[in-house]
Parts: sequence; C-alpha cells; structure tokens
Amino acid sequence: MKTIGLIGGMSWESSVEYYKIINQEVKKKLGGVHSCENLMYSFDFAEIEELQHAGKWDELTKLMINAAKKLEIAGAELILICTNTMHKMAEDIEANINIPLVHIADAVAEEIKKSGLKTVGLLGTKFTMEQDFYRSRIEKKFDIKVIIPNDYERQIVHDIIYNELVVGRIIESSKEEFRKIIKNLELNGAEGVVLGCTEIPLLIKQEDCDIPIFDTMTIHAKAAVEMALK
Repeated sequence: MKTIGLIGGMSWESSVEYYKIINQEVKKKLGGVHSCENLMYSFDFAEIEELQHAGKWDELTKLMINAAKKLEIAGAELILICTNTMHKMAEDIEANINIPLVHIADAVAEEIKKSGLKTVGLLGTKFTMEQDFYRSRIEKKFDIKVIIPNDYERQIVHDIIYNELVVGRIIESSKEEFRKIIKNLELNGAEGVVLGCTEIPLLIKQEDCDIPIFDTMTIHAKAAVEMALK
C-alpha cells in the first residue's frame, strides 16, 4: 500500500471526513484490521481563508507547494488536496513534487462519465464556481458541460460554506436554500450536481435531491485509495 499524503485543514471539518472515508475504504477492500498508511499536513484555516478573500493566490500557492514538499520528504507516495478550491494551484504543486497528485476534478469527472451525464451543475465557493481552473478542466478534458447558479445564489452558497459549514454548523434552513438552488440548476438543464466543496456533503445528501449528486470528498478519497492499492 502506498502512503497517502493529505493536505488538509481547509477546513478540518472535511479533513476528518477524508481520514474516515479513506480508512473505511481500505478496511472494505483489504478486510480485517487493515487501515490506511497516510500523512497529513493540516493548515490553520484562518490564515488560508484570509488570503483567499484578499486574492493573494501567489502566497497561497507557495504555502501549498511547501506543504506538498514536506509530505513528500516525510514519505508520502501520492498527494491529495482535501479541498476543491485549492486545486486552483494543483498544476503548480505537481510541477514541484516528484509524486502523483490525485486531482479532485478528474476523479469526479470520471464518475460523471460513468453515469452517462452530459450536463452538471456545480456548487462550491465563489472561487470554484466563478474561476476557470475547475469548470474548464471538466469541460475541456472530459467534454461535460458545467453550469453554475446565478450571482445571488452563488453568494448564498459561498456564505453558507464560510459562515456555517467550515465551523461545523449544520442549519436546516441552509439545507433548504441549497435544495432550491439545486432545483433551479435542474430547471436550467443540469442532469446532476457536483458538490464542489468538500464541506457541502456535510449538509446535502442524495436523499435531499431529485437528481444525482456527486460528493467530491467521497469520490476523491476513494480514488486515492484505488491509487494507493495499485
């Protein structure tokens, strides 16, 4: 089994879930008392969040490269960024390490392709929804159309993520807001919806939606286990 390097703490609420899912998947595949060999570098998310909203992506890129290098030196044999938004600098990280990086958008797009869907909605931080690094990768590399909510709805999603989910607050009224936004994406042609923030699955489950959801956290974690066990 290869050692998985996890870049976490963005937020730790979802990093905990990554650790749990990865170990559950290893136990499921290998049985007995098997668990995953892994290392985690966990950030103080307050620093990350401040730099994100200040638009200081160059500083964030340096921090992420440094974290990945530390994991590689410590013995990691593949890298997982435990958040969608910070895949903005995935290519820069890949260029500075000598071990594979399991890209979350690729793992999710492969699952969408398996489902036979051609158009999906995307929910996440405003950075993930509005910037090109995520949507464009799925559209150009996998020929899947990606649509996003309107301006007002994007702000709602963003605020719920940063004001509630990253601090572990699960509020029923926020779930209803998400359900309305997902319904609107469906009305605009989405055949499924990508939960493109690793905290969103803490709030939204498949039973909350009429169309298929793609839980990026679970898909990503399982893809890492597949690679670790090859």
